[in-house]
Amino acid sequence: MHSEQSGSTEDSSSQTDVELYLSLKSGHAEALGVLYDRHAGLVYGIALKVLGSPQEAEDLTQDIFLNLAHSSSYQPHRGSLRTFLAILTRSRAIDRVRSRKTALASLGRWKSDSPEEISSNTPLEYVFQDERSEEVRTALAQLSDSQQQILKMSYYDGFSQSEIAKQLEIPLGTVKARARRGLLRLRQTLTTYMG
Repeated sequence: MHSEQSGSTEDSSSQTDVELYLSLKSGHAEALGVLYDRHAGLVYGIALKVLGSPQEAEDLTQDIFLNLAHSSSYQPHRGSLRTFLAILTRSRAIDRVRSRKTALASLGRWKSDSPEEISSNTPLEYVFQDERSEEVRTALAQLSDSQQQILKMSYYDGFSQSEIAKQLEIPLGTVKARARRGLLRLRQTLTTYMG
């Protein structure tokens, strides 16, 4: 049994991206590791160039590969996986930059317009006081308290994940996992609302 497994690892490393992707979709989780080894450098490089932050680039790289594992957005007949990952990464990175700017601008407006109201509501609620504010609040409410806290500290208070781990006295891996799960859940919920 062990020899078959080690043989399949060698086989998987010689498979094409499409074969690995189809294998991943069939439930062979190890295929994701091979795809990650092949393409994480490309994804991270693009993410870093757009985002300008190694930590954010690392987080986006993880999100891209989680997305690959859990969605069926890649269609092999439409082009190479490498091209798909490059386009997806660039698009997601630009979205993050935009949402960061929008969030900071909105938060800045609310701080200057109505500082007394900020204290009675969380900054997360005020950041999204636009046409989709109700949907965003509903989506945020579906996150666990710990996910909301980490996303707030990261995106609105400007703390790095290392700083959050120190402040909350929890392992860095836990912070990363909660942030990733929170972002994925938020994105899925908002995609449902906006789709």
